[in-house]
Amino acid sequence: MVQTQKQSHYPSITTHENVVKRTLSITVDNEPGVLARVIGLFSGRGYNIDSLTVTETEHAKHVSRITIVTQGTPMVIAQIKNQLDRLVPVHRVHDLTEEGNPLERELALVKVVGKGEKRIEALRMAEIFRANVIDASIEHFVFEVIGKSSKVEQFISIMTELGLVEVSRTGIAAIGRGATTG
Repeated sequence: MVQTQKQSHYPSITTHENVVKRTLSITVDNEPGVLARVIGLFSGRGYNIDSLTVTETEHAKHVSRITIVTQGTPMVIAQIKNQLDRLVPVHRVHDLTEEGNPLERELALVKVVGKGEKRIEALRMAEIFRANVIDASIEHFVFEVIGKSSKVEQFISIMTELGLVEVSRTGIAAIGRGATTG
């Protein structure tokens, strides 16, 4: 019996190329189904999305901005950008990472339940991370923390040991540095 190995249509991530993380800014028409088409491009080709944010940015023109953080080899990233460029409702695709160290921020709401020393420590750590208390009772706090994803991750990690019970995160909002638009 001869066994054949199934060939994939997609490049193997086990190649010698390094996997890179990229933040893409995609300007699209704000109309029904556009987000589904963009996401369908990713899922249909087996690409992963690490973070996704979208909102209307130019109300008069009905234009939205989708910010996607993804990973892949440089060849896969190039394919993603080329395929996004070909979608009809897409106006522009900018690789903010490639264009130069984008400003990236994320918002997280973090609920911590506890009493006594853990409660005091949670407040102390929140002050260090410049997190705001946006809801509180004698048994809980809800903190708002804003910053790079690494800061948010670190805050969540610390709060896990102090009584973390719930987290809600927005995903990354990003913009390019300098006077140019993206």
